[in-house]
Amino acid sequence: MIPSKGGCFELTVGGTRLYSKLQSGRFPDEAALIEEVGRRLGVSED
Repeated sequence: MIPSKGGCFELTVGGTRLYSKLQSGRFPDEAALIEEVGRRLGVSED
């Protein structure tokens, strides 16, 4: 992901919005998003 000015970034998994740049006003933390998506999908880091 490459931060930029303007625009929107929305991340939804299984119909649940995990992140909205429009709501937060900032670009997301990539590592936190990857971790949350993995958690929602039941992916283990083992």
